[in-house]
Amino acid sequence: MHMRFTFVFLHLTQLVLTCPGLVCLFSADEATGYGPVFEEQPVDTIYPEELPEAKITMNCRARANPPATYKWRLNNMIIDLNEEGSHYSLAGGNLVISNPIKTKHEGKYSCLATNIYGTVISQEGSVQFGCKWPRCEPPFNDGIVPWRTALELHFFCCVSLCAADLSFRWILNEFPTFIPLDNRRFVSQKTGNLHISKVDSSDTGNYSCIASSPSISKSVFSNYIPLVPQAERPIRKYPADLEVKFPETTALIGQNITLECFALGNPVPEIHWKKMGGNLPHSHEVRMAGAQLHLFNVQFEDDGTYRCEAVNSRGKDYHTARVSSNFGCDCSTNGCVSDSKVTKILFLHGPKKHIFRMLQNVILVIQSTITICIYKLCDTFILVSRCTYYVCNKYCPSSACAPTFEHNPVKRVLAPKNRAVVIECRPKAAPKPTFSWSKDTELLSNSTRVFIWEDGSLEILNVTQADEGRYTCYAENDRGKANSTGTLLVTESTKITLAPSNSDVKVGENAWMQCAASHDPSLDITFIWSLDGRVIDLHKDGRHYERTPNGSSNGELLIRNAQLKHAGRYTCTAQTPVDNVTASAHLVVRGPPGAPGGVRVINKTDKSVTLQWSRGADNHSPISKYTIQYRDSFSRDVWKNAPTSPVDVEGNAETAMVVDLFPWTEYEFRVIATNTLGTGEPSSPSPKDKTLKAVPVVAPSDVGGGGGTSRELTITWTPVQPQYYYGSNFGYIVAFKPQGDDQWMKVTVADPQANRYVHKDSSIPPSTEFQVKVKAFNSEGEGPYSLTAIIYSAQDVVDSRALSATEAIVSWLPLSQIHICLCMYQLKYWRNQEDSEGGAQKVVVSSQENHTRLEGMKPNSHYLVEIQGYNSAGFGPPRRIHIHTKKAPPSRAPKIIRKKLKGKSVNIAWEHVEPLANEASINGYKVLYRQQGQSTGTVYITNNRYIDLPLPPDGRYVVEVRARTDGGDGAVARIDISGGGVMTARSLGVLSLLLVALLCLNL
Repeated sequence: MHMRFTFVFLHLTQLVLTCPGLVCLFSADEATGYGPVFEEQPVDTIYPEELPEAKITMNCRARANPPATYKWRLNNMIIDLNEEGSHYSLAGGNLVISNPIKTKHEGKYSCLATNIYGTVISQEGSVQFGCKWPRCEPPFNDGIVPWRTALELHFFCCVSLCAADLSFRWILNEFPTFIPLDNRRFVSQKTGNLHISKVDSSDTGNYSCIASSPSISKSVFSNYIPLVPQAERPIRKYPADLEVKFPETTALIGQNITLECFALGNPVPEIHWKKMGGNLPHSHEVRMAGAQLHLFNVQFEDDGTYRCEAVNSRGKDYHTARVSSNFGCDCSTNGCVSDSKVTKILFLHGPKKHIFRMLQNVILVIQSTITICIYKLCDTFILVSRCTYYVCNKYCPSSACAPTFEHNPVKRVLAPKNRAVVIECRPKAAPKPTFSWSKDTELLSNSTRVFIWEDGSLEILNVTQADEGRYTCYAENDRGKANSTGTLLVTESTKITLAPSNSDVKVGENAWMQCAASHDPSLDITFIWSLDGRVIDLHKDGRHYERTPNGSSNGELLIRNAQLKHAGRYTCTAQTPVDNVTASAHLVVRGPPGAPGGVRVINKTDKSVTLQWSRGADNHSPISKYTIQYRDSFSRDVWKNAPTSPVDVEGNAETAMVVDLFPWTEYEFRVIATNTLGTGEPSSPSPKDKTLKAVPVVAPSDVGGGGGTSRELTITWTPVQPQYYYGSNFGYIVAFKPQGDDQWMKVTVADPQANRYVHKDSSIPPSTEFQVKVKAFNSEGEGPYSLTAIIYSAQDVVDSRALSATEAIVSWLPLSQIHICLCMYQLKYWRNQEDSEGGAQKVVVSSQENHTRLEGMKPNSHYLVEIQGYNSAGFGPPRRIHIHTKKAPPSRAPKIIRKKLKGKSVNIAWEHVEPLANEASINGYKVLYRQQGQSTGTVYITNNRYIDLPLPPDGRYVVEVRARTDGGDGAVARIDISGGGVMTARSLGVLSLLLVALLCLNL
């Protein structure tokens, strides 16, 4: 037998060290190596078939040293990732399913993480495929519901049950106007159905259900269902009738659950919740105007029968069902793998007491919050707790045994006078024993005041001082008998001597809730206060709550600086170790109104909108007025008070018209309620909405202009601000005419941001006076013109002309020097096509000059000239002009054909020069007559091809002949003349020697 225990011990040692979740797992700080521990495990996944990305990812990640390797199982079968055509692949430990197919890939997946210390198996995560969402049909054929039969309206929200995490909302008429939920309207989150307790005219409209599922990131809308209530007077009154009832419910320990109840009736019923035989759990919350009871973090002590009651002035209805709790475990999903066999291991937390339960072949012992797993191996159990292993004796449920009170004797019990008391008798025995009781020496039997329960407990009703004494429980079965004795002591009952009374205060005032009680002097007493069933934490909310210390018989509660949230039903519980009593009162806190809801635009024009909203809470003081505020697309962060019609919006209104708005502008609106106690919080903003279009009414301002480049008319204006566009396709119409003309010229400028228009016309004289005006237009029409302005066309600011084939002259109007000293002008010029600006020639001119000559230019070329002023602050804006140089002069010199003396003169003749194709045409000839050695002399201009010159009396003279063109003077022919009449001729042209010879022959 000892060897068997040794084997079990070693086997479980390996399992425990590899199990994910046992507190005994080694960490990296405790050992150099350790088994896998899951950090991420697969979860249930729903794959919608219409998902654009055809892929499912199941997550798995484990911490381990050395690192873990991973395998996956589908429905407990290992997946072969290397199978040909497999849809599976691994990404780290994650399983990726590509192009999933419902018939192949739907099922339960689990992950196995392995290293040298062992293998752990994850929880299972299911893969389900999405399904179609059926359409909803109205519950009535024509959607018209007569009032006499529509005390309750039941709309079915038809959805698929393939998504377990659906939430439901209902729309009235249009998205996102959701049905407000109150004591008259209820949407079940179990079925999605909409229930209306009492239909009235405000319910008229078209209804649509929205079902949303976070797990598949999908929401669907049903078809719209019309509802038109038919009036019938007088309206009958009906008693409360529960329509929605919660079923018997079993919850896992630590789980949250929701119970639903909703009733029909006229007047609209109120819903109240109770737990039979006790108080509602501290961790409960009532929602949806009483229709839902939420229980958070369910524990064993929350087990019991719960009741919902629906009450109105005509009657009441109630429903009860049991709520049970159970362990949150699944033997098939958590465990360890060893030698390909699964040993079931459970990891749980339970209430703070010992609990023994059989679960298949595993017994759980839960003490405080420590879980102990007991594994049944043959007839022996192994206990595992915090890495300590114990071998225990046989546990009674596995075999018969006589009754024993060794571990659970009858206890000493205190009971309050005139109340009921239960004395427990819980021996361990198998099979179940029979029970009997005695008081002192008297044998007890069932009566109208004394009961022996089937489980052995003794109940005594209306106990008195005479019931004090020693009580003995006797237990007997076929294996033996046993007994145990306890004592009953009767104490004075606790009674409320000063109950709290209803109170009415304003926000910011203090309120007192009195409470005092009498109790047995041998017992301690404490007072517990709750608000609407939730215990007040005096430490956490000490700013608003204060009371006398425990131990005093006075439990008065001070509510300091009361706020709206402090209103409600206050319950004082006077509690001793034996009993407790309660008394309640209501606190009304009056304050500024709550925020209105559902603000939306229901009608609009170009300059106004009609708003509708739902009233918020008046907080016990009637609403006196509403303030409407707006913000537009041009001032998103600023809320402004809106002008309305009428000016004052009364407190009973739920619609208002906002006026004086801008056309074609996007607005948001909010509503603020005011009463005599102040102004409340604003509503949520309405959906953004844009007013209608209209013709512009604002004209551009600051119309002017003038100046600019020669032969131009520059018109300028300040653009219209966007809020005045009033419509799409916004632009400007520019009109202008010379002073005195009757006909306006008009030009359309389509850019809404434009601020100038330049009209070019070579026929415009400089400094001509013009009248100009500008107006706006949009898709709806044209607005008014601006005021007419007088402007002038440009002066000839810069002038230029080519002087020849290689020279040009540029002149300009001097720049203004009012504000800053102008030092120089710089001119750059370059051939526009052949050269780059980087190779431009530069000329610097003093600021005192307004012209300069450009030299070294190429004949017959298009030049770009840039002029700009500059000083120590830098260069000013440049102005550019174009110059085209003239063709080159003839490259061939005139041919002198005659030199003849005529008395005191000499006659010189030459042949006409024929220019080449790229040379300038001949305009005449220039003859220079000068004394040799001098650079100046007499210049003669002639259109003839000869000239008579005076014969010099003495000395030597030179005659030079050139052709004249617009591009300059051509090549030179030269001849010398002496005072004695003897001449030698020479040409400085290409054939100079030949010309000299010809002159000599002619002489």
